[in-house]
Amino acid sequence: MIKNNISNVMVIFGGTGDLTHRKLMPALYNLKYQKILPENFAVVSIGRRDKTEEQYRKEVLESVKNYSRFDIDEKVWQDLSERIYYKRFDFVYDNGYMELSSFLKELDEKYNTKGNRVYYLAVAPEYFGIIVEKLYRHGMVNNETSWQRVVIEKPFGEDLESARKLNKMITDVFTERNTYRIDHYLGKEMLQNIMVIRFANVFFEPVWNRRYIDNVQISSNEMVGIENRGGYYEKAGALRDMVQNHMLQLLTLTAMEPPVNLDTESIRDEKVKVLKSLEILNPEAVEKNVVRGQYAGYRQEDKVSPTSNTETFVALKVHVENFRWAGVPFYIRTGKRMPEKSTQIVIQFKPLPGILYFKEYKNLLPNLLVIKIQPEEGVKLQFNAKVPGAGDITIQPVDMDFCQNCQISNNSPEAYERLLYDVMRGDSTLFTRWDEVEYSWKFVDAIAEAWKNKTPDFPNYQPGTWGPKEANELLLRDNRMWWNV
Repeated sequence: MIKNNISNVMVIFGGTGDLTHRKLMPALYNLKYQKILPENFAVVSIGRRDKTEEQYRKEVLESVKNYSRFDIDEKVWQDLSERIYYKRFDFVYDNGYMELSSFLKELDEKYNTKGNRVYYLAVAPEYFGIIVEKLYRHGMVNNETSWQRVVIEKPFGEDLESARKLNKMITDVFTERNTYRIDHYLGKEMLQNIMVIRFANVFFEPVWNRRYIDNVQISSNEMVGIENRGGYYEKAGALRDMVQNHMLQLLTLTAMEPPVNLDTESIRDEKVKVLKSLEILNPEAVEKNVVRGQYAGYRQEDKVSPTSNTETFVALKVHVENFRWAGVPFYIRTGKRMPEKSTQIVIQFKPLPGILYFKEYKNLLPNLLVIKIQPEEGVKLQFNAKVPGAGDITIQPVDMDFCQNCQISNNSPEAYERLLYDVMRGDSTLFTRWDEVEYSWKFVDAIAEAWKNKTPDFPNYQPGTWGPKEANELLLRDNRMWWNV
């Protein structure tokens, strides 16, 4: 249930990190600029670097200038900056938490925040359990006369076993209701639009099934490599970094049944049903239906082993084994150093019977519905139409294309704006529930286990290409192709 009282102090552990400067602080400024941020609000950043509050506020200002979608309004910034505080201490020692507890009580008095807290853990996963335990030990989590919520960035564990241990540590203190596992993909405008497209249009939902859909393709491609994340990426790889969370979340929203209503738990229930319906791939199926790749040059990246077998690309074919989707393949593809940056869902519809135009024109393209998530946000419907003019009929594909962020005047909110605001008001719809995490890991662990028994031939694709050739063959053997539209 969404609470009306959103007054709070946000405590960011990892306040000097890249996530805080590039995403969190600009998002808070944008909320303030739009007059959405509560009046009774303050933010305390915790870091291990030695700097004054004035220095920290200047650094945050530069971050806001660089990454906010709005220009700096001096009055707005002044009001926000006075509410930004910096505390230096090491997360593993008790002294800092004792001082923090007293300081937060002072801020409660000053800003009338009534003890409400958002604890944002923008730190490495090994600190999650430590920070949560220290907060509890020093009396900063009670959830009785006020509310306290914790926000956790991915990765949530390295496999199902570690995820279960981590989940127990966190929910023993905060409970599931007050634990917000953030997946920034779910804050993107077009992700939220998928359900609207499906369930608010009479001409989509009736054909959203195995009778009319030939296959579904979900792709998330990046032009960059791993940049400065070599240490993290060596432990994760594309399977854990992207498939376990982002890609499976896209799949659930595409494949879910209509929820009984639009409340948080009803939507999450339907997403979990999809994950429970995913076929778990045995080693033979992994060998046949999962492709992994590594771009040439990855092994020369900083903090990467020169003999690394970490994958930077994954393509796979999977089925959702329920009545709606029986027999419809879902193809998933994600990779680094691809030809373009894009995230999209392509629904390919089945062809009509081979008569009339389909008998005479052998090369007619299929109807496609493309949901574009980034960098463009919009929907494109591809269908066949006659080329204008006299003489013989010529048919070509044409597009009905809606792009909601192509005009400068339509400045789409950043994902973190929506997600931070939802945490404050207690709406966990766009956050991952524990059973979603659990079933996602079960699916991914089966693939990772099968890979242990075979050494890949890496590197196997060049930067700027669409991954290893086996990724194309995955579809070609089904007489299909990847759509890059």
